[in-house]
Amino acid sequence: MSKSIVAALQLGASPSGKADTLAQILAYEKPIIDAGAQLVVMPEALLGGYPKGEIFGARLGYRLPEGREAFARYYANAIDVPGAETDALADLSRRTNAGLVVGVIERAGSTLFCTALFFDPQNGLVAKHRKLMPTGTERLIWGQGDGSTLPVVEMAAGRVGAAICWENHMPLLRMAMYAKNVEIWCAPTVDERDVWQASMRHIAHEGRCFVISACQVQPTPRALGIEVPGWDDDRPLIRGGSVIAGPLGEVLAGPMLNEPGLLVATIDTDTLPQARFDFDVVGHYARPDVFSLQVDERAKRTVEFTS
Repeated sequence: MSKSIVAALQLGASPSGKADTLAQILAYEKPIIDAGAQLVVMPEALLGGYPKGEIFGARLGYRLPEGREAFARYYANAIDVPGAETDALADLSRRTNAGLVVGVIERAGSTLFCTALFFDPQNGLVAKHRKLMPTGTERLIWGQGDGSTLPVVEMAAGRVGAAICWENHMPLLRMAMYAKNVEIWCAPTVDERDVWQASMRHIAHEGRCFVISACQVQPTPRALGIEVPGWDDDRPLIRGGSVIAGPLGEVLAGPMLNEPGLLVATIDTDTLPQARFDFDVVGHYARPDVFSLQVDERAKRTVEFTS
């Protein structure tokens, strides 16, 4: 069946930690079932948190002890993959009969990754994508993913892939995903700006695919009990902006602003050949005689042991 119901779950990481955030996610079980959603996309760093405004005591050339303590707390709030939290999300996927794409902070040794996890109702955790390029000072706290986690997953709603936040601005990453015939492009994010809406519509129009962007929503810094230098105390830290767009760049639902909730739309993947009739970016509109792209999908390991 080519028609399906998809959703973005707009929610914010709880300042109380990952256990409370997970409880908030699980509380949406009935709304997901009631909506009949076959795919639900959740924001970047939802489990583990996006520490907007935190400086981790870092100055060029040195780090302060209190910053190391802040990172230790952040590390403790990250999740293991697989682990107890992924088991709970797999159970949610099974109970709701919905595929899930969930933004998490993943622990791997002593390094953290900003990761999107893919859950299937029958098979649980089936894939993950680690953010290739942390942005700005995100590079201080997150490692870089490699080409081994660029999945496109067959789900009930269609062929599902993901790019996290500003990865969506990487033209070569987009080209690689288009070449995998992604039908539903998932964009977990914390980017609340108006221009993000333009980016999501552009990707839908460029890739001739459906786009689901799920953004965190957070109240004012004062309400969270934190200080962000230079921030207007009456302005939300992250105002949301989750949106669902169609393959000609049209907005199907959203943007949702300043509140948590489930944003829902009906899509039909059978319409994609119609949309690609005059523009198939990796097909008849490509010029491989002039431009080409090589993608290295090998996992990069720092140490290899052989015997």
